[in-house]
Amino acid sequence: MVTGATQRATTETLEAEATEMDQELHHGNMKENILTERDLHRTPEHGEIRENILTERDLHEMQEYISKFETTEAESIRECLDQFPASYTSNSTKEQLLLSLAENFWRQYSYLYPDRQPLFLNPRNECDIEKFVCTTLRPTLIPYPELYNWAECACFVSEYLTMQPLDPPHDLPHSLFSSNTVLQKQQGNCFDFSVLLCSLLLGAGYDAYCVSGYATKEMCVMDESREVCPLLLKQKESLGEISVKHTKKYSVKPPRQFISKFEVEQESKREEQIHLAQQKQQEEEKQRLKEAEKPVSDPLYGRRIHCWVLVLSGKREVPENLFIDSFTGKSFDTKDDHFLGIESVWNHENYWVNMQDCRNGCKDMTFDLGDPACWEFFLQGSSKPQLLIPDAEDEEDGNDVDQDGSPMPEMLPSWVLPIVITPKEFETRCPQGKKVLQYRKAKLEKWAPFMEKNGQVSRLTLYLDTNCSQEVEIKDWFEHRQDKLHLKHHNKQTGITSEYFSPGRADALKVHVYRSLAPETERSMVFYSESRLDGLQTRDEKPREMTETFQGRLDLLYYRHTQFGKKPKKVAIAGGPTETNPRPILKIMERFHRNTEKAANEDVAERIFLIRENRIQLQCHRENDHIITSFWEFLKPSNLGEKGTHVILTPETALSFQAKNCERFNKQLYVYERLVSLQQEEMIVKKVVRNSEAEVLEILSVRSQEEADPQFAISIYDIERNVKSKEQQEARKRALREEEEQNDNMDYLAPFLAQFKDPVKKLTRAQAQQVKEDCLNDLKQRQIEKANLIQARFEKETQELQKKQQWYQQNQVSMSREDEESYVEYCSEAMFRIQILDKRLNRHKELAPQKYLALEDQLSKDPRLTELFLAL
Repeated sequence: MVTGATQRATTETLEAEATEMDQELHHGNMKENILTERDLHRTPEHGEIRENILTERDLHEMQEYISKFETTEAESIRECLDQFPASYTSNSTKEQLLLSLAENFWRQYSYLYPDRQPLFLNPRNECDIEKFVCTTLRPTLIPYPELYNWAECACFVSEYLTMQPLDPPHDLPHSLFSSNTVLQKQQGNCFDFSVLLCSLLLGAGYDAYCVSGYATKEMCVMDESREVCPLLLKQKESLGEISVKHTKKYSVKPPRQFISKFEVEQESKREEQIHLAQQKQQEEEKQRLKEAEKPVSDPLYGRRIHCWVLVLSGKREVPENLFIDSFTGKSFDTKDDHFLGIESVWNHENYWVNMQDCRNGCKDMTFDLGDPACWEFFLQGSSKPQLLIPDAEDEEDGNDVDQDGSPMPEMLPSWVLPIVITPKEFETRCPQGKKVLQYRKAKLEKWAPFMEKNGQVSRLTLYLDTNCSQEVEIKDWFEHRQDKLHLKHHNKQTGITSEYFSPGRADALKVHVYRSLAPETERSMVFYSESRLDGLQTRDEKPREMTETFQGRLDLLYYRHTQFGKKPKKVAIAGGPTETNPRPILKIMERFHRNTEKAANEDVAERIFLIRENRIQLQCHRENDHIITSFWEFLKPSNLGEKGTHVILTPETALSFQAKNCERFNKQLYVYERLVSLQQEEMIVKKVVRNSEAEVLEILSVRSQEEADPQFAISIYDIERNVKSKEQQEARKRALREEEEQNDNMDYLAPFLAQFKDPVKKLTRAQAQQVKEDCLNDLKQRQIEKANLIQARFEKETQELQKKQQWYQQNQVSMSREDEESYVEYCSEAMFRIQILDKRLNRHKELAPQKYLALEDQLSKDPRLTELFLAL
């Protein structure tokens, strides 16, 4: 274990040795690079190629090029120094000490473990200044609720930045920029991604660490072409939730089936064999496809360097340790096969080197950073509790100070400025507003809000093959649409389009499934029944049928089915009126829930109108102690409903079966009244059906217009995009500015200076005193007149109210109800006016002295009255 005392004791010695080694190497290189004049003018006879001969002209051109390059580099460094703060462009004394300790730590580590790879300790920042890697982390809590969760943070980082692979992939990067610079460039390597994500997670309260290690090629180059799209995994999880039916303990047993058990067993065996054969064939096909899609062996397997984020359990209710790949934003188990080894981890407090065997990847690793046998720490002070040997506890108690009594070095605060993400950057996310991700048989495209004209924010395209050449399904997600459309799913194989809407539409449409927007074609609509007066829940339409379901209606209707006939041919008459040609209605069937306030034989359960046959069928609900229901069938007379005609009721007019006999049902009057009411209800139902057809046509027309010209629903708080709100705000500012200019141009001394012959000249002391007194007296007089006017109105309203009250006392006995109501209304209005006048008078008394003092102060500062105040 490397302690702070050992580090400081050997720092000067190691630095002196390093200086001597650098001088020797520099001297040796200078000897090797010396070119003599004989070497420059060596001819091809000596075995050299003429093309490689350097002439004096070539040397002169090389010197000019090098001087230009040095000048350009110096200018860029100068610009960098001017652009960034001092913490970016230089190191303090404590930072230099920390860098020397890191250099000493690396030398001892490389001496003890010469076969290990270099550690990522002191990368250079954007100003080419060495910085300790732990100080590059800047924990920051971003003021967006979405970024308070690790999943949303990882998603934001993966979407906002563009990935740049390491070059070469098996070497550590020489530089590590600050998170603000990475956000400004919107691109970076895995280390830039992970440092930004870890800073956000630390600010949000997570126990997060950056991890430097090794991963597979797919992880390092962000190749997800063999991974399933996360959106498809979410759909499978939602579909996998199957409700389990619980059988009742006391239930009626099904009747015994007289079937041969031997035949059933033989049939089940045959089906099982067929199922096993199909399953075996499917597994062979999957294995063949898996072998065909298997990636080519990677020659750099186990050597590709990658950086990701480790989140330890404990804080923020994280149940178990997990890895987060900052490229994709996905979380993995710490034993996942994509991660092949770890060299070191660090956060803003300390740096740890892995001392565990990584032959099996990260499967056998423990992440107890306080265990010195598994993790070698850089600084002694750490937030992680350390596991100490009992014999060494006394020795460790004195490790807080050095041998000379100086305190142990501590981790320095970050040199990086606080991370800032503007609302526009947070909304835009994707670089230049668009990002494309390729998955297995799927492609996911993302756009920033308001970037596409139709409000599209993402599109998922599913393909039939792995080459992504034949499209199968397309799913589009939308935001901020005025028509409330948020998802559109188009299946190219079946030609079916499904549209999903958010609440808020005028027609309360929720889901629309169709093949074509042409009328009288097959479609299905789902509505928000709570937002409709008729309680319509679904509407399924076919060329000859229409089925509607309802919910929460007062008449207890929950089902309506309509059958249409063939549409008759329409003969167009030249110059004649254009009339609609609706489909003829053949049959209307309605079903109702049970109404407990009525008797069962009077409560209709199903009602059928046979329009062509002039018949009406009714079926009532069943009583709890009955097994059959009452039934009615009416045959409408041809002259039913005509005025001045006699309706003849025959036995065929009303056929019925009553589960419970009732004498009232046998009377002709009851049958006639029932026929008349049913005929009226039939007319109402036919009108409702026609209205439903008209509503479907209107919805299709509106949807066609919305698709042709989609509009955005912009919030009133979005001033940048809300043109009306922006214009109103500009108009208010312009009016306020004009009012201020008008007040500035108003000369309050002009009426009082007009009494002098030449007011342009400088006033004398007596004249200035007179102007001041006249101006103040005028203000005082106007304030008194205003107070008297308010007082006079107040007294007038009070006197009129008293007169009205006296009149009411005298005529109270003989007054009508209307007179009393008018009197009460007059009194309430009079009291309201009296209260307003009283408040105005009190406010005037409070503001009058303030206005007088303000005018007096303004007169004292007026340059035209300086003679008076200079004399004072």
